[in-house]
Amino acid sequence: MQRELGTELAERLRTLSLSVYRFGLERAAKRGIIIADTKFEFGRTSDGALILIDEVLTPDSSRFWPADRYQPGRGQPSFDKQPLRDYLDGLKRNGEWNGNAPPPALPWEVIRATSVRYQDAYLRITGETLPEAG
Repeated sequence: MQRELGTELAERLRTLSLSVYRFGLERAAKRGIIIADTKFEFGRTSDGALILIDEVLTPDSSRFWPADRYQPGRGQPSFDKQPLRDYLDGLKRNGEWNGNAPPPALPWEVIRATSVRYQDAYLRITGETLPEAG
């Protein structure tokens, strides 16, 4: 990254990434969630200012594990979109979808399983339930 962006910008991105991660890590830990991994996307405004873009510390961009169920050396239960990933991977393995747009319609079970995970993560982190979609 330093080679592509230069040392100064690479160090700034590193510092910002760690700062945002620490903030999320500390907040999530207080609510019993381990943030196992995450990604951040940065961009620049038209005047060159560095900005954090896209989603940040969500189940789409991070892997959240319940701390009370964590066990080293095995797969972890998570609050991410794994049911969706598993379903789409199965379609690809079976030759039912090539991975290109448009994606297939999702069965209700996959939508529900993913939604329940996201809602549980939201409740644990914020202490509130998500409002009903209207």
